Amino acid sequence: MRRLTLPLALLLAASLAAMGLSASVGSANLALGELWAVLSGGGDALSRTLILELRLPRSLSAFATGGLLAVAGALMQVLLRNPLADPYVLGLSGGAAVGALAAMLAGLGGMVISGSAFAGALLSTLLVFGLAHGTGSWTPSRLLLTGVVVAAGWGAVVTLMLALSPAERLPGMLYWLMGDLAYARTPMPSLLVLALVCLLGFPLGRSLNVLARGPMQAAALGVAVRPLEWTIYVTASLLTAMAVTTAGSIGFVGLVVPHMLRLVLGNDQRLILPACALAGGTLLVLADTLARTVIAPEQLPVGVITALIGVPTFLYLLYRSR
Repeated sequence: MRRLTLPLALLLAASLAAMGLSASVGSANLALGELWAVLSGGGDALSRTLILELRLPRSLSAFATGGLLAVAGALMQVLLRNPLADPYVLGLSGGAAVGALAAMLAGLGGMVISGSAFAGALLSTLLVFGLAHGTGSWTPSRLLLTGVVVAAGWGAVVTLMLALSPAERLPGMLYWLMGDLAYARTPMPSLLVLALVCLLGFPLGRSLNVLARGPMQAAALGVAVRPLEWTIYVTASLLTAMAVTTAGSIGFVGLVVPHMLRLVLGNDQRLILPACALAGGTLLVLADTLARTVIAPEQLPVGVITALIGVPTFLYLLYRSR
């Protein structure tokens, strides 16, 4: 048990430190004493507004989004038994992008854009699963190939929509496509789903460990392979849809974080899934803090920061694992 709790405790401490840094740093920096005063119920009105209404909700949204993507990436790598699988490999981000951009082109905003993105992601999930299943059963390779083709189709639709959209709406659409947390204000649903999946994933950890070695071995050891695969697919799709709905398409979090943790902690899914939730959330909180402050008061899309961090990190991990 200590082997499981010690890494999670360290990751939790790192998450809290990242949240504190994110809440205190920005175009107007706050001392740790001011931050503590606001969180304990005091502080002046300006500091309370800055932290409780602007920075803290955005930081919690970043943490939830990063955790959702990292856990979804870990589940997809178990499902497809492919170390290069990530949450977007089955075209969910493309479907969400089409839904969100369609709402933007219609002049809608706020929750309508988020709802349209979620609907597009679910449509892509049903489309990929239906095409991969066909009249028989699906295999990981068939599911992966179907997802790649559907993602390419969504990409063509997104390009067409951008080409036909009015010039005044292009900046907002492009920022959404690159990943943007500027309008994320409702973190609680994502946080609740993330916590629920981590809690439910612990009792399924042993079955996931066996499934990662192959379906035949899992079936021989008494694991109900097909229901477990369906559960993983639906869960990963839901997590990805919620993440994309919150912050747009943010790359490399769901790909790099599971790899890093497996190199350090091993491949026990009972530990990897909650560790991915904490590490992915911490990574995205730090990336969002950097995106807000590097050219303050202007902001960068957080997806740019994660790509700049993720590309060299993943190349280094590949070099280490030769």
